[in-house]
Amino acid sequence: QVQLVESGGGLVQPGGSLRLSCAASGNSIYGYAMGWYRQAPGKQRELVAAILITDEESTTYIDAVKGRFTISTGNAQNMVYLQMNSLKYEDTAVYYCNGPAVSIQALPNPQYWGQGTQVTVSS
Repeated sequence: QVQLVESGGGLVQPGGSLRLSCAASGNSIYGYAMGWYRQAPGKQRELVAAILITDEESTTYIDAVKGRFTISTGNAQNMVYLQMNSLKYEDTAVYYCNGPAVSIQALPNPQYWGQGTQVTVSS
């Protein structure tokens, strides 16, 4: 069993930055994949970034956020972060943490979703 709690969302101006945190309690997530998803109003939930948590920490991103977002664990146990820089209006959404899964391709794990954290990019 894993419980996921996201935090760090808020209101930010275009070009600004936010760091989202996902705290996973319960079983260790080391060796598994975790992902950050987002859902904007009227749109389907989409995978934004994912990480396979091993010593090498392989990552993947959708094209819309490459070079602006970074997913990491920060070497903190059972934590996953999403550093978001150069935020744009279209990044506005509720962001969700998901996992664990045996691989990035196996995401999302339908059993474990956090409550989400709102990110609003507005001037």
